[in-house]
Amino acid sequence: MQHHSGEIWGHPTGLVTLFFTEMWERFSYYGMRAILVLYLVSETKGHNPGLGWTHAEALALYGWYTMAVYLASIPGGYLADRYIGQKKAVLSGGLLLCAGHLLLAFNALWAFYTGLTFIVLGVGCLKPNISTMVGGLYQEGDYRRDSGFTIFYIGINLGALLAGFLVGWIGETIGWHYGFALAGFGMLLGQIVYIKGQKHLRNVGNPVSATTVQKVSSPLNHVEKDRILVLLLSYLIIIVFFGAFEQAGGLMNLYAMEKVNRMVFGTEIPASVFQSMNPLFILLFGGLVASWWSGRRQKGKESSSLYKMAIGTIVMGAGFLLMSAASQEASQNETGLASIHWLVGAYFLHTLGELCASPVALSFITKLAPARYASLMMGLFFAATGLGNKIAGLIGEQAATAGELQIFNGIFIFCAIFGAGLLLFLKKLKTMTHGAEDEIISIRKNPVSAVDSMQEEPANI
Repeated sequence: MQHHSGEIWGHPTGLVTLFFTEMWERFSYYGMRAILVLYLVSETKGHNPGLGWTHAEALALYGWYTMAVYLASIPGGYLADRYIGQKKAVLSGGLLLCAGHLLLAFNALWAFYTGLTFIVLGVGCLKPNISTMVGGLYQEGDYRRDSGFTIFYIGINLGALLAGFLVGWIGETIGWHYGFALAGFGMLLGQIVYIKGQKHLRNVGNPVSATTVQKVSSPLNHVEKDRILVLLLSYLIIIVFFGAFEQAGGLMNLYAMEKVNRMVFGTEIPASVFQSMNPLFILLFGGLVASWWSGRRQKGKESSSLYKMAIGTIVMGAGFLLMSAASQEASQNETGLASIHWLVGAYFLHTLGELCASPVALSFITKLAPARYASLMMGLFFAATGLGNKIAGLIGEQAATAGELQIFNGIFIFCAIFGAGLLLFLKKLKTMTHGAEDEIISIRKNPVSAVDSMQEEPANI
């Protein structure tokens, strides 16, 4: 790893470039996610026509699309590791994304499917490699890596927050294709930021050397094998987590549109705008959650990444109990609508669960993955996310026959049992990491920065 002298707030300057690149890429992705299912099920006639699909058809495509987006991270990571490096892979992915969103701006079925294909390929090239580049900004053993990923995660959620409000509102009230075009404009801004910031990324993401490529075929040692086994289990956790969490863009999105009273102060809020609840809660409570975990660590209490993932899965699953309450209220209400607070409360618990599980997973991979497989292992992480998305779509499809109440209850029960089972085997799994998460001493004389203080000192929140 290379040490970088240029810093902002105690972190490498390149983090700023990657922060804003990822922010605008997530703006484009979550903007697309906010309106895709709603566009598919909207009637073919009227002031804002859609494709007129059934709910099951729309959720099926949603599942396939979101799975493909993340599965493409495997070849995207492999391409970067073996041939062109992460830096060029991110650039190529950004160009594909711009082209894909441009096509979606046209009202033609061929443009719709071609645009989706370009977006799948673009995210596959960009997503795993930009995350790996964040890890590459820090030397091995630099404790700032975790807080660096937390800052990076803030960029993801800023993009998602803006997307729900802007792309969601424009797409749902003015025109779906205007929303798709706005998402593409955001990606274009991200591409400009990335190109202009190359001077801060000279020492990360470059093509691999011939020596490194040769090492890829070298056998794994005992420690590496154990760590990869733990990583594979963490991928299973991610599949379960996102199989439940990603109901937000599918079943919960449709539920908000059709079965929630969205009137606030005499104005009906577009259903897609609720997609901004999650990133808004992350920005409001991310520091508090991080400080709480920091306080546990300082007191010598359990705070490992695997423990956080288990707790996060249970807490996120509890959010579906509120959706169950919403379903019961809607069935008993003459209007057939549930109160808005159930939906907001569910997103709040989902966010708390995500804050426990998702940010640490990115850093966890860069700690445990052998360097010669860094982007590939990150690609597998996003592939696991994609499988979770597909499972989310399959579960959502079942709501048409099983009913939302049964689906919501079932998700909660499964998440609770799965998280509790993980806690039972926590001690053994931690042993298999071989100290990858042991306390790390910073190489710098004055390591505390403004953002690190937010992470480490609860009193500074």
